[in-house]
Amino acid sequence: MIPSAATPTTRAITSRIGSPSMARSSSLNDRSDPFGIGGPRIPPLVALSDLKVGPLTRHLESQTQCNVGTDRLDVTFVIGRGEAVESGPIGTLGSYRALDGSRGAKLYLDLDGPHAVLIVGKRGYGKSYTLGVLAEDLARANHVAPVIVDPMGVFDTIDGDSDGDPVPATVIDHPSVVPTTLDPRSWCSLLSLSPESGAGSLVWQAAGEADTVENMREHVSGADAPRTEKRAAINHLDLADSWNVFDPDGLDANALASSDVTVVDVSGMDTAPMNAVVRGVGEALYRARIDRTIDRLPWVLIDEAHAFFDGIARSALETLLTRGRAPGVSVVLATQRPSIVPEVAVSQSDILVAHRLTSEQDLAALEAAQPTYMQESLEAQLPTETGEVVVIDDATETVHAAQVRQRDTPHGGDSPRASEMGSGNDV
Repeated sequence: MIPSAATPTTRAITSRIGSPSMARSSSLNDRSDPFGIGGPRIPPLVALSDLKVGPLTRHLESQTQCNVGTDRLDVTFVIGRGEAVESGPIGTLGSYRALDGSRGAKLYLDLDGPHAVLIVGKRGYGKSYTLGVLAEDLARANHVAPVIVDPMGVFDTIDGDSDGDPVPATVIDHPSVVPTTLDPRSWCSLLSLSPESGAGSLVWQAAGEADTVENMREHVSGADAPRTEKRAAINHLDLADSWNVFDPDGLDANALASSDVTVVDVSGMDTAPMNAVVRGVGEALYRARIDRTIDRLPWVLIDEAHAFFDGIARSALETLLTRGRAPGVSVVLATQRPSIVPEVAVSQSDILVAHRLTSEQDLAALEAAQPTYMQESLEAQLPTETGEVVVIDDATETVHAAQVRQRDTPHGGDSPRASEMGSGNDV
């Protein structure tokens, strides 16, 4: 069931791996008629279970039988797919939700074409859970390569026992990236060095010439520069080396573009190395699709995405948001603070999945980009219960009230409770 404060879900214990080489794998048509079947326009907030009588309901219920990730569909409507609903992989996000809370027909999400998806919601209302639901569907779909960036260490359970079809997953809990993924300017930003400073200038030159951190140090040592500046540059490179996230044999696009869902666990890392890994993952997948060196279409899923827009990962994420569609790279950002992610993260998302929000700043950030086809404010349509969402689909210009489905694999995002701790020497 969807986790809530009253019903915590037991976190599965899984083994993990130490390096990529040791990775363990388990195996509208007409806008006035978005369903394309005639009849009056669906109201702005679509809750199919409200339509209890009439041919529309019977037609939809008879047309929503399909399997996740199949290439042959018999459905009438798919979120994110304005046309050609009859083919291509899909996922089951959940079911339509009536105003009285009852559930209606299944709600499907397009996994065939590239998308920019923004999942928002205050803490404890199912944001990370929804990301896990999407990851399960992507892992079972053909010709896609899902990658989860996990800053909280809660997605390693996705390779646990499944209540449905198996979810093939690979968990990497000590990820590293190739140093050349970062350009010279990014190296200076990563190390908080001004490119105009003596040490920053040396790091810039070394990053442009060397392909490993050790070779960068040697380049600085041999430079014709004051000893103090060289010492400062080497000290900063030593700091970067101590993070253990740079390796010539680190994660590359071929390792990431597998049929498994790849969980890149960056929990426990400081902000700078965590950003370096995300920058490396995003750049590697984007370049590989531009150069057509991988055949699968990547989906980059990032939890707590607001943590990555203040560091060097920002440029890679903005590239995926603004230019990822052409090479076929999708990005899914989940955040509890939409007000502190850049405006481009909101405006460039073609699918918004909104859980409960109460912060005025967060609501204002979303409403600033509210589409004109919404006849009510987003705040008026937001759900109040855990696991409930409102989905805004820009491809079909429709809005949907839904209940996120139950995950098939264990959810690792519940907070521990004192009442669940074993007996001890409490006073």
